Formats: sequence, structure tokens, C-alpha cells
Amino acid sequence: MVFPGSAHLDDPGPEEPVEDWGSGDWGPPEDLGPEESAPSDWETAQWAAGGGERPKTAEEALNRIFGYDAFRGEQQSIIDHVVSGGDALVLMPTGGGKSLCYQIPALVRDGVGVVVSPLIALMQDQVDALTALGVRAGFLNSTQDFEERRVVEAQFLSGELDLLYLAPERLKVESTVQLLQRGTISLFAIDEAHCVAQWGHDFRPDYLALSALHERWPTVPRIALTATATRTTHTEIATRLKLEDAKHFVASFDRPNIQYRIEQKNEPRKQLLDLLRSEHAGDAGIVYCLSRASVEKTAEFLVANGIEAVPYHAGLDARTRATNQSRFLREDGLVVVATIAFGMGIDKPDVRFVAHLDLPKSVEGYYQETGRAGRDGLPSTAWLAYGLQDVVQQRKMIDTSEGDDAHRRRLATHLEAMLALCETVECRRVQLLKYFGQDSTACGNCDTCLTPPESWDGTVAAQKLLSTVFRLDRERRQKFGAGQAVDILLGRKTAKVIQHDHDTLSVFGIGAELNESQWRGVVRQLLAQGLLAVQGDYGTLVLTEGSAEVLGRRREVVLRRERERPARAARTRSSSSSARKAEPVDLPAEAVPVFEQLRAWRAATAKEQGVPAYVIFHDATLREIAARAPSTLAELSAVNGVGENKLAKYGQQILDTLNA
Repeated sequence: MVFPGSAHLDDPGPEEPVEDWGSGDWGPPEDLGPEESAPSDWETAQWAAGGGERPKTAEEALNRIFGYDAFRGEQQSIIDHVVSGGDALVLMPTGGGKSLCYQIPALVRDGVGVVVSPLIALMQDQVDALTALGVRAGFLNSTQDFEERRVVEAQFLSGELDLLYLAPERLKVESTVQLLQRGTISLFAIDEAHCVAQWGHDFRPDYLALSALHERWPTVPRIALTATATRTTHTEIATRLKLEDAKHFVASFDRPNIQYRIEQKNEPRKQLLDLLRSEHAGDAGIVYCLSRASVEKTAEFLVANGIEAVPYHAGLDARTRATNQSRFLREDGLVVVATIAFGMGIDKPDVRFVAHLDLPKSVEGYYQETGRAGRDGLPSTAWLAYGLQDVVQQRKMIDTSEGDDAHRRRLATHLEAMLALCETVECRRVQLLKYFGQDSTACGNCDTCLTPPESWDGTVAAQKLLSTVFRLDRERRQKFGAGQAVDILLGRKTAKVIQHDHDTLSVFGIGAELNESQWRGVVRQLLAQGLLAVQGDYGTLVLTEGSAEVLGRRREVVLRRERERPARAARTRSSSSSARKAEPVDLPAEAVPVFEQLRAWRAATAKEQGVPAYVIFHDATLREIAARAPSTLAELSAVNGVGENKLAKYGQQILDTLNA
């Protein structure tokens, strides 16, 4: 059975605040049918079998509206607590069904559930997805004109909404506060609650004002939710939102369907292309790059090599960004190459891979971004190409960042944790979960488990490198980076080596036992361990306090040696499908063509209604339909993800498709 909520409206969360969101050009999808554009038409379009009545219990809402017959994990405990009027702080991974934890209480309690979310550009899609389920939802944000806002406000005041989405900055507007005071509020849901924490990876000042909600509405329960929070961030969220006395629910951060893999950089775009061709042909995915220029070049490279890809970054005009984002949500098999500005609130469940061509700034950011893969619970890949220049660049960015020493120390702590994840010889998942305070055992499904790297005593190699840096550092007027040190160790008489008489140094040529790639790996790992540092715009290598311990033979250095990984076979292809080349997993062979027929019907229906395909049904639901082959509406209603509204709206079409 599919985990209830795992393929629904659970927002993955925001990113580092380096790009611009909410341009104002994001409007409702075109060509919406009357049911999608007029959610207030409650009597004729919504909850037909329920007679327009609210569900009386959480179980009724789960089954009748969302189409599932059981909760999982602590979902029911959370929901029951909020329904009874209690405050809650929920830490649950992306794809874990967080949104059900406030959507269902909002449906059961009297009044309107107010959801505070930073996802301005995607609120329309969130509302469309709820409307398709038969839920009365609306939003208020800066993308609407006066008349659109007036309609939503009237729906709120007349009790015609169950959920109202607001951006946090709207609560600074007195007219919005007055509006809320005139209506009946069932609960406040604070999504992406880590935005309130300065220790977290995406601090947003607007979230600080949310601490006043309980002062204005002391009897309205609050539920704050986030997918990523260390113990420090968790504590800060509770303090800043004044939720110390709330009940805290912490679910496992493990995403067992995601395979984490980190490779040494060696022409990363070609490495990416090999990954897509061999393992993810025809799959939807996200590729993250650090700079806008890299985004553009990578997208162009993929297109030139036959991969359908589009760029996304804040340097593009708002309409292009909105178009590319909309295409990603609505089309099968499209790759988005983006800065970390992309991904907030992306509910697309069938993202099969997330790739990073540059080192993320923190484990929290990495976990957020990779968590956008495999929201439907199917096998997915989180792939990262990582090299020496990433370490040098990130260290330099920290040294030159705005803010005080405490801020730079915080950034350095985040980076060191990310480097530890990259350099570990142990299970990646164990290291990742440990960062969030969760103990686990080796997963058997990450690169270090599948092809374990060797560790070796790198003390002598470290001493040779540090001795070289020490001698270069004596030339105060010159700036030398890793390349010069490696050339000296390998005994290369380059023009720069000869120019500075570095071929006369005692360390010249003493490193012939390693090749250039291996020496650069030593540099990278010493930087990661804090035994080397970089300074200035040129990435000059300098010694640290720890360097003296190694040179003085008071500290051993253990390094990681990568093993050659065997070539991976391409996944089985389905030649009958142009929409998806990779054969669906966990389906009997005879059900695969049926699944493809259902996907084709869903694609046409979604295009006609102007909504993402997953708003109609998720792949997990279509796979179950294909496997069960129901012949009646009653049999179809037993499929997970088929609630009453969707059964009434699409049931006969599905049966006709199965019989075609």
C-alpha cells in the first residue's frame, strides 16, 4: 500500500535565499475548466457523495477525500492532537505526508485552516491539487489583482473555504489581519518552519512575526512543520515560534528509496550525461548548479546531446521562469537545470533523480534538495559530483561573506558537515541521518555500501604536501594554489615552477608515488579535515594549527581511496512508450502496457484542464489500477488514492481506458 500522503501535497521546502521568488507573473494555469477555476461552486461540484458536509472524523476525511484507508507512522497522533485543539511542532521528511497533518484537521474542525507558506509561485498549483480532491481552497498573495483577492476574501468570510494559503509577508499587512479577525479560523499551519531559524539553511525574517499568532488568536491551534531540522534548529524553531509547550513529533528522516552517490569530479557534465543515458533515460529530474552561467551552459550541453532540458535561475525573465517551471510540472521526462532558487513546493512525485554539479553549502540544504526525488516512494537517485575546486570555492565564499565572525563560523560548521558526508568511508545514509540526530545501520543502498572505498594511512603523503605548502608560504609576495604544489611534488618543470626556482626546493619530485588526481584528492581531504586552509582570491594554500601536529608526527592522517566503479547497465526500456522510456517497476509484464495507456489518458486530461499530471492521479495510483484491473466503480474505489471526488470525476473514463 502506498503511504498515505506520500504522494500528495507535501511541500519539499525552500532553498537558500540567494535567488528571487514571487515575480508577480505567475498566474492561474490557462484553460481551466469550471470546476478548477470556481472552487466555490460547492453544492454542484464538491464532495458529491457526502452531500456537501464536512467529514466528521479524520478517518472519514482520509478515506472519502484522499482515498486512503489507513494512516502511517505518527500521522494519526498528530492529526488527532491538532483536531482536539493542541499545538504541534512536526519534523517529518519530504514525502512523509506532512501536509495531511494540517489539511485533515482543517477539514474536520470548524472554520478555515490558514496555511502560512513561502511558496508564492506555486500556490495556484497547490490549490488546484486540493480542488481536484474536492477540497475548497484558495490563496492570497501578490500575484493576484484586486478582483481576484476580493473573491477569495468573500469566500473566506462566508465560510466557503476549508484552506486559505498566505505568504508570511501578508500577515504584515493590517488589512489581512483584519480579514482574518472577521472570519472563523480552524488552525494555523506554519509550513517550512525552519525558515524562522537563523541556524537553519534558509532563514527568512518574515517568519519571525509568526510568533505573534498565538497572541492574536490564543484559542486557535498552531502546527509548525518542516522536513529538515537538526536538534539546534529544532530548538530554535520552538523558541522563536513560542512552541516550547507544544507537542513535538519527530519522524525518521530516512528516505530509503533514494540512493545517495557522490563521485569525484572529472568532466562533470559528461559524468552527468552518462548518468542520464545509462540510468535515467526519459526520466524527469533536477540538476543543481551554483552559478547562473553554469546553469545555462549545462542546459545547452544536455539539449545538444539529446536530453530535453530547460534552465531556471533568477537572471531569466519572470515569464520564462514561470514557463519552464510549468513545463516541468506538466510534462513527462523533462530535466530542469537550476540554481537552488528552483524547487520550493515542487509536488511533482515522479522526479527520478536530483543531481548536483557543485557542492551544496550545508547538509540541510543537500537533504532538502535531494528530497525532491522519489516523493512517490519509487527508487530514485541523489547524485553529486564533488572535487577540490568545490572546497576551495566554498572556503573562499565563507571568508568573504558578509556578516560577523559568528556568522562565518556557522557557515564553516555547515560546510565541514557537508565535507564529512562527502569524504566518509562509511555508509552515506548513516552519516546523513546522524547529522539530524538519528542512529541507523548501514543501508546497503548507497555508493559506499555498494562499492566500499578503501581507507589508507595518508600521514606521509600529508607531510609531503604540508611541507611543500610551508616552503611556498615563505614566499610572502607570491600566491600559490594547489596546482603549483602538485606540480612540485610530481617534479614537473613547468614554466611557473622554473620561473620561481621551485625545482630547487628540497620537496621537488618527492611525490612520484601518487598521480595528479590522487594528489589533488589529498589536498581536498586535508582541506576537508581542516589540516589545510585557503586564503584570498587566488585560493592560496596555507597551513593551520592542525598542520603542525601532522608535521610534528603527533597526528596520523587517514584518507579515502576511491575504487573504480563498474559500468552500470542501462535500465530496461519500453519501446512502446515515447512519454516514458524506462519501464515501470513492480508491475507484472502484462500490466505495463495498461499502465502506459493510463498515463497517456492522464496526460491528455491534464493538458485539457491545464494542470500538472499528478493533480489527476499519481503514478503509484495508476500502477495499482493497472495491476488490479478493476472492472467496476466499486472495485476502482478500493484503489489507494481514489477518493470520492476523483471517482465521480474520472472513474468512468478510467474504466473506458481499461476496456479500450
